[in-house]
Amino acid sequence: MKIRTRLSFTFVGIVAAILLLFSFVVYATAEYFRQRDFYLRLSDKARTTARLLLDEDEITTRLLRIIEQNNLTALPEEQINIYDRSNRMLYATRDSAIVKPEILDLIRKKKEVFFRHHGKEIVGFIHQHNTQEYILIASAYDQYGLEEMQHLGTIMGVGLLCSLALMGAVGWAYAGRSLRPISDVIRQVDRITASNLNQRVNAGNDHDELAQLAHTFNLMLDRVQEAFEMQRNFVSNASHELRTPLTIITGQIEVTLIKRRTVEEHEAKWKAVLEVIQRMNKLTNNLLDLTLVSLEATPLKFSEVSIDEVIFQASQMLMNRQPDYSVVFSFDGQIETIQPSLTIEGNKSLLYSAFFNLMENGCKFSENKRVEVILGATERWVTVQFKDEGIGILETDIKSIYEPFFRAENVKRIHGHGVGLPLTYRIIQLHHGQIRVSSQINRGTTFTIQLPKKL
Repeated sequence: MKIRTRLSFTFVGIVAAILLLFSFVVYATAEYFRQRDFYLRLSDKARTTARLLLDEDEITTRLLRIIEQNNLTALPEEQINIYDRSNRMLYATRDSAIVKPEILDLIRKKKEVFFRHHGKEIVGFIHQHNTQEYILIASAYDQYGLEEMQHLGTIMGVGLLCSLALMGAVGWAYAGRSLRPISDVIRQVDRITASNLNQRVNAGNDHDELAQLAHTFNLMLDRVQEAFEMQRNFVSNASHELRTPLTIITGQIEVTLIKRRTVEEHEAKWKAVLEVIQRMNKLTNNLLDLTLVSLEATPLKFSEVSIDEVIFQASQMLMNRQPDYSVVFSFDGQIETIQPSLTIEGNKSLLYSAFFNLMENGCKFSENKRVEVILGATERWVTVQFKDEGIGILETDIKSIYEPFFRAENVKRIHGHGVGLPLTYRIIQLHHGQIRVSSQINRGTTFTIQLPKKL
């Protein structure tokens, strides 16, 4: 069921419940006052008849019956009975109207009773006259009152049906008008595809929930478009970066197979191929790591990690692979107080990869192949600085260095893929840390990382 239909039915249901309750209260109130007024009329008729019978000696029972039968104000099927203390009937409009003794006893007990029997209203009460106690019972059919109640019920029923029909039409129109912005949003969203992600949803100038929904959806489209562009650039750059080493490997093998070569020549060729394969293997591993840390739903295991130990292991691995690289360690303060507080909650393998990338970049882009690592700590944070004396980063390029495959103009002659810094940036984010960079051209670059001790 659509929202418009559900809202219309709900609206009509609520109005129907309110009108039914109101109609019931009105009808019940009208019925109560009808019965009360008719009972009062019956009581007055009975008292008048009793006074005529008891006070006027000239009026006999037969004469009183004639008077009542010819009374123009007599009620339909009117019947009045008068009984004395011994339950002897002194007067009855019709002799056939005999009242059971138990009813007389009930009247004496309650002094006054009202009830309905076979559609007739009946009232019975005690009447005092000259120190004598009499029981008066009057009954009649309230033809006029019941007809009025029937008319009232018909009017209220027809009015209820007409009101519900009107409320249904109004509710349907109002729901359609209220939901029209949602229909517009649906049509606009339906036109958005992968080829036109730049389109945005417009919900008018109102500041209601629908406008907020459209604004939120536009923000989501911004993120989707950004992720789509990043993915497209990632696929394009990754394809290019992987195609280049494969082309080199293919060329080396084809050149080797052109003619017979010596063992030394084969060894040189295979060493070149091995170097290219190692580079491609490193690129593939970095791409896999970058994909892993980019998935927000990926579960990561965190434990206590000693930062100085991880950095030392990464530096040893770097210098074993590149003997001409050097890493120098220092502490920002007294080593006795800083070193014991360099433990954080983190993922050791990811931090190892991040520190390795920063130290490798610092050495690779410096003429002296040297990077300085400075360790510091406070009560809440562990700080690591990576300083080099390399070629530096242009100020216009600093904002783009964390984008996958981005490479600044002044480093394109140096071999690299542009994956290490984006991977490092994402790893620091996963650890709820911060990374800052300051650089001067031909004077060096400093990366500062702050990691919280508790996540």
